[in-house]
Amino acid sequence: MDLDNIIIGSGAGGLSVAICLARAGQKVLVLEQHDVPGGWCHSFYLGGHRFSPGVHYIGKLSEGQSTNALYKGLGIANDLVFFTMNPDGYEHCIIGKERIDIPADFDELYQVLAERFPEEKKGIRKYLTTVRNVSSQLALIPKMNGFWDNITIPWRTRHLGKYGLFSLKTVIDWHIKNPLLKQILNIQCGDHGLPPGKASFPYHCAVMDHYSNGGFYPMGGGGAIVKAMTNALKKHGGELRTSQKVKRILLDEGKTKRAIGVELESGEKIYAKRVISNNDPGKTYLELVGRSHLSAKLRKQVAETKYSRASLMLFLTVDMDLRQAGLDSGNFWLKTEKDSDLNFAQQPTADITSDEEFSELFISCTTLKDPTSFDGRHHTLEVITFIDHKSFDQFKNEGNKHSPEYASFKELLTEKLIKGIEKVVPGIGSRIVQKELGTPMTNMFYIDSTDGCVYGTEKSFWQIGAFAFKTKSEIENLYLCGASILANGVAGATYSGVQTAAKILNCSQDDLLKDSPDQNLRIYSAENVSGYPEWMKKKIQAKTKRGAALL
Repeated sequence: MDLDNIIIGSGAGGLSVAICLARAGQKVLVLEQHDVPGGWCHSFYLGGHRFSPGVHYIGKLSEGQSTNALYKGLGIANDLVFFTMNPDGYEHCIIGKERIDIPADFDELYQVLAERFPEEKKGIRKYLTTVRNVSSQLALIPKMNGFWDNITIPWRTRHLGKYGLFSLKTVIDWHIKNPLLKQILNIQCGDHGLPPGKASFPYHCAVMDHYSNGGFYPMGGGGAIVKAMTNALKKHGGELRTSQKVKRILLDEGKTKRAIGVELESGEKIYAKRVISNNDPGKTYLELVGRSHLSAKLRKQVAETKYSRASLMLFLTVDMDLRQAGLDSGNFWLKTEKDSDLNFAQQPTADITSDEEFSELFISCTTLKDPTSFDGRHHTLEVITFIDHKSFDQFKNEGNKHSPEYASFKELLTEKLIKGIEKVVPGIGSRIVQKELGTPMTNMFYIDSTDGCVYGTEKSFWQIGAFAFKTKSEIENLYLCGASILANGVAGATYSGVQTAAKILNCSQDDLLKDSPDQNLRIYSAENVSGYPEWMKKKIQAKTKRGAALL
C-alpha cells in the first residue's frame, strides 16, 4: 500500500486531520464528492458575489485563545486575516418588539443586562459566573494527562459535575425569572440547534464561552480558511481530489474486520493502511461500511441517533445602503415571543408555509463583516431559519432535476423569509438584485449531510461527550472526525480532526498544536477602517473601482 490514509470528505475536520498526518510524514489522500473542497466551510459565487453557507462567525481568536492557538498550531495563521465584529453588539437580539445588543465581553454583558433588568442583577451575575466556571472546566478535560491530573479531576471539574446532566432550561430557570431575559441569554441556542429544554447546559456554556470575547469573520469568507488548509496540506505532501464520490469503504473480513481502502462511484478502488471518514456517522456506517458489518451495539447506536435540524438559507444581493439602514457587522437574531421548546416540538408536523412569518431568523451581512468584499454598492446577506427536514420529503426522490412544484415551494418560502427581513430592514424587498434559496435538498446534494442537517448529530445529552460516536471505530483502521464526533462549528470540527490525528499518531492534542513563533494571525476591526494596512486599503479601493465600472 502506497497510501497511509484515505480521508473521506474535506470539511474542517477532514482537512485538519489530513494536515496533522501529512506533517507527521504520512501519505495522505483526501477525497471530496463536491467540485470544491471545504464542506460547510466552502464559499461560492452568485453573479460575482461571494457567499459562505457555513461560516458566519468564529470565536476565541484573540491572542492566547484556543482558536488562535489552533490555527497557529496547524501552521495556517499566516495565511488568514480576520475582522472583529462590532464589539458593542456582535449579536443583536430582536425579540418581538424588544431589542438588546450583546457586547463582546462577559463583564460588559453583565452591565448591559443588569441595567436593563435591575431586578435580576443577582441572578444574572450568578448565572454568568456558572457559565464561566462550567466552560473553563470543560476546556480542561483534553489537557488532563498523568497521575496528578487524574487525582484532581473531581475538584477541578466540580462545577461541570454539578451541572453536567441538567438542561439549559433547568439551570437558567434556577437563576432567571424574566421571560425576555431568558430569551436573550438563550439566543445562541441557534449555534447548536436545540431549544433550552433539550440543550445540554455544559454544551451551551461552551458555545457562550466560545464567543465570550466576541465574534470574528474571515477575510474571504469560509473559503479563505479552506484555501489556507489545502495549501498547508499540499505543502506537506498531501493530496486532495474533488468530484470523487466514495461508494463504499473496502474491508478485509479476515479474523478481524479492518478498513483497507475505498471504492469510488466510478468503480476505481484505492487502498490505504487506514480510512478516516469526515462524513456523518450514519452515512459512514450504513452507506459506506454497510449495516451487516456492524456489531449489534453499533447498529443500535446508529439506529437511535438523531440528527440536528435542517435549514432554509436565503442568499441575497441587494442594491441598498445597509449600514445606513441600521445593519452593521454584528449578527441579527430575530425571534417571535413563541416558546422555543414548544415551537421545536411542533416542527415535525408543522406546515412551514402556514404562518405569516418564521418564528426565528438569523441575518448575517457578509459585506459588512468583511469590508474587502464590498463593491461600494451591493451588499450580500445570508438569512437562515431552522426547519424539520420532513417539510421537503415530497421532493426527496426528484434527483438533481427538480420539479416546478419544488421551484414554487421555494419561491413561497423565499417570500416568507423576505417578510421577516423587512422587520429589520424595511423596504429591502424592492432592492433585491439576486436571490437564491438553499433547502435541505441543497444541503444533501452539496454537503452530503444526513437529511440536510446542519450540525451533524443532534447535540442532546446522550449524543455528546462520552456518549458521542468514538474517534476510533470498532472496525480496525477506520476512524471518524467532524462535527458529530466532538462539537459542531468551525472550531469544533477542526479540533475534532486534530484529536483524531492524535489518536492515530498516539500522541496528545497539544503535541500537534505546538506554538509556532513564526505564525501570526492578523486581526482588524470590521467597523473601523483607520487601522487597515495599505495593502488592504488598496484591495478595498480596487473592489470598489471594479464595482463602479459595472454600473
